[in-house]
Amino acid sequence: MSLTDAYLDTAAQAMTLLGVPEVAASWEKNSALTDMTVAALAGHLAYQVFSVTPALQEPTSHEAPIPLLEHYARAAWIDAPLDGEANAGIRAKGEDIASEGAQVLLVRVRAALGEQKVALPRVQSGRVVFMPQTGWALSLDDFLVTRMIELAVHMDDLAVSVGIAAPNIPATAFDPVLTLLARLAARRHGQAALLRALARAERAPSAINAL
Repeated sequence: MSLTDAYLDTAAQAMTLLGVPEVAASWEKNSALTDMTVAALAGHLAYQVFSVTPALQEPTSHEAPIPLLEHYARAAWIDAPLDGEANAGIRAKGEDIASEGAQVLLVRVRAALGEQKVALPRVQSGRVVFMPQTGWALSLDDFLVTRMIELAVHMDDLAVSVGIAAPNIPATAFDPVLTLLARLAARRHGQAALLRALARAERAPSAINAL
């Protein structure tokens, strides 16, 4: 299965999660993330799907794509304080996206995903996506991996926030997500720390977070 299929399957799971009654019932409550309501978190989760549409509508970029690990090395939001501009902007954008309520958000996600199911399989290999919010480009495959990691992490956040079990993403999506997270964790903490966390409980570090 291709990364395109893996992304579409993961996005479909996110759509299903956004439609569960517990999400709408908890809409105005605080989420599991500091200073973020369930509505804002749902909006941020939905944004990961919405962000793929312009990547398919714009012509392929002539910018040279950067490696995926370099993308995360440059990302302004990593290690930014919770009250800093980057994270405050993420929360505000999530609230704005969700401002019309749970049902409208679900309809919008369903429509976007329906369009992407038609458009993505038609995209030529080697497509490059320029991201104006960052100022650099990624290959489409790498861009879809960034969407899958966001979907996987925030589906867990949303499920925990409303008291339900988090969905298991497809193996075809979990493998690239796990690989990326492991590489980011190793870069942050070192290879030995990651190996010990996975294989030696008696020597495992207290933290092995990737992001």
